[in-house]
Amino acid sequence: MDREQTKWLSTREAAGELGITTRTLYRLIDSGQVPAYKFGRVIRLKADEVDAFVERSRIAPGELEHLYADSGGDEEA
Repeated sequence: MDREQTKWLSTREAAGELGITTRTLYRLIDSGQVPAYKFGRVIRLKADEVDAFVERSRIAPGELEHLYADSGGDEEA
């Protein structure tokens, strides 16, 4: 990738784009789910890698059925 085209984000900017706190972002970075780079005391993220994380996090149809499927319990119409 051409260095001049790389868009760098601060942790605050990246967290804002993801709609999460910086603390949660640090956890994602530390667990290896989101790549980040440390330049001295500054942490930066590549915008395209943040976008790739978003795409990897996409929920496939049917993955959440266990959250709403009728358990056959209390809720009757």
